[in-house]
Amino acid sequence: MSKNTKRIIAIVCGGDTSEHDVSLRSADGIESFMDHERYITYKVEIHAGRWEAILPNGTRAMVDRNDFSFEDEGKRIRPDFCYITIHGAPGENGILQGYLDLIGMPYSTCNVLVEAMTYDKFVLNNYLRSYGVSVADSMLIRQYESERVKDEDIVNRIGLPCFVKPARGGSSFGTTKVKTIEELRPAIRLALQEGEDVMVEAFMQGTEITCGCYKTREESIVFPVTEVVPAKEFFDYDAKYNGEVQEITPARISQRLSKRVQMLTSMIYDILGCYGIIRIDYIITKKDHINMLEINTTPGMTPTSFIPQQVKAAGMEMKEVLTDIIEDRLSNYC
Repeated sequence: MSKNTKRIIAIVCGGDTSEHDVSLRSADGIESFMDHERYITYKVEIHAGRWEAILPNGTRAMVDRNDFSFEDEGKRIRPDFCYITIHGAPGENGILQGYLDLIGMPYSTCNVLVEAMTYDKFVLNNYLRSYGVSVADSMLIRQYESERVKDEDIVNRIGLPCFVKPARGGSSFGTTKVKTIEELRPAIRLALQEGEDVMVEAFMQGTEITCGCYKTREESIVFPVTEVVPAKEFFDYDAKYNGEVQEITPARISQRLSKRVQMLTSMIYDILGCYGIIRIDYIITKKDHINMLEINTTPGMTPTSFIPQQVKAAGMEMKEVLTDIIEDRLSNYC
């Protein structure tokens, strides 16, 4: 493939949540994994109302939102494809996907509906429960009613310990494991700093695992399962991104249980109609019962992230995985 025929890939990163800096690190990872013989890559950072392409010389160019184009050395560049690696809004809640649909730009993730649904943990859990997927008991507290809801009613409904978290978001920002009723109100206020609604979720004791998956028209790939052993009481931000966790791939579970997890991951992917790489987190409770925790539709791609580990354990390369996803989606736009 000659240089003149290389596709231009925009790696879209940043966002407007606490996960902004993690997204930048994922963008670095994705750029390093790309097939540079096939693609020309630009990182595009979205933050605080500014959309900027980072040029090869280190300078920045404003992105024209009419068509997602920008200038590089006097030449107008319009990417052929957007690889979205924003963790949180607007890349993981469907907003960016809606914009890209409007301008006819192919992208790497699920569509607007799936992104919005998976971003809202309470909505997702109740939807998948109707398909027989096991999830923790939970209740939703909206911002406008948070001070009216009594702590005693929450504890009677969900029990202790429990998790208090933003209903929409990721990376465990604003998440607290609550052990006493006195800890409940501060945890709710902390979660409200990250979003408008709060989900209070029942605690489940067990082994935490995670499993990645992607599908194209030609193949269905479910990666090996990873066991997650955090140094702290739960898989918080430091565990995810600062190495305070033991990650074991393949997980120390039976082959039969691992297959069940992979089959469930594939099934959920199909139920929702996902696209691109997703990662589903689970907890295994007594008698090998599989409970879904959450779905990540733009999973981390940092050096400490699960997907690169699972791809390697599967005997694959990230370069070929990204190429599969890009070329499969581009073929629909030809």
